Amino acid sequence: MARRVRYDRDGDVGLITLSDPPLNLFGYELTNELIAELEEAEGDMPRALVIRADGDVFTGGVDVHVFADKTPEQAQMFFRDLLTITHKIEDLELPVIASVQGLCLTAGFELALACDMILASESARFGLVEIVVGLTPAMGGTQRIAERAGAARARELVMSGDLFDAATLERWNVVNRVLPAVGLRDATLEFAQRLAAGPTRANAATKRMVRAYLEHGVRGADDRVGEIAAPLFATEDLQNAVRTFLEEGPGKATFQGR
Repeated sequence: MARRVRYDRDGDVGLITLSDPPLNLFGYELTNELIAELEEAEGDMPRALVIRADGDVFTGGVDVHVFADKTPEQAQMFFRDLLTITHKIEDLELPVIASVQGLCLTAGFELALACDMILASESARFGLVEIVVGLTPAMGGTQRIAERAGAARARELVMSGDLFDAATLERWNVVNRVLPAVGLRDATLEFAQRLAAGPTRANAATKRMVRAYLEHGVRGADDRVGEIAAPLFATEDLQNAVRTFLEEGPGKATFQGR
């Protein structure tokens, strides 16, 4: 049977692709394969990662067949697996970018929200539409919308069950960039390559600093500056970049991720 998710490498950029069109639905198989491919990416340690999908639709979300005849205990086990995906992405010590086209619903939207940045095509439509089956998002989407756009917007997205275009979500700070549909994949890869060419360990420190702010507030994050940023002075990238700056000027350094 063909794989529903695959991991590839393009230079320093890792690529995880949902490949079960037309809808790339989250059933048990795709969910388990996505966890496995994230573990492969973690072991491979590219310097940036793109999560994307084949076909015209990023994903229609969870396959509703999964919910049929579930007990609360069985549902909790499935939600645990979905949150494993979210946490694995957030814990990767490298930039992770979602590249979204077409529909991006429920677990697929939550998958994108787990990434550091979302690049979306002009035609992308997003929705946390779990209310159609009497459910609330269970992969961390509600709280991550609140994190990006505020509590009121989180309530609106989830309680209304509406679809929202990429331009609206860019205004709400949920989507980072809206790009033409034609060339989205290439544009995302180019952006990822730019990030991958940067100081990987400094990018990882930035992720930790943002997480410290989200969990502990501004002053709490201030308390962790030394712990997070000071070790960068032992990296080859910082030492070489400082020397290059002093000898050749700004913007001349290259980074190796060490």
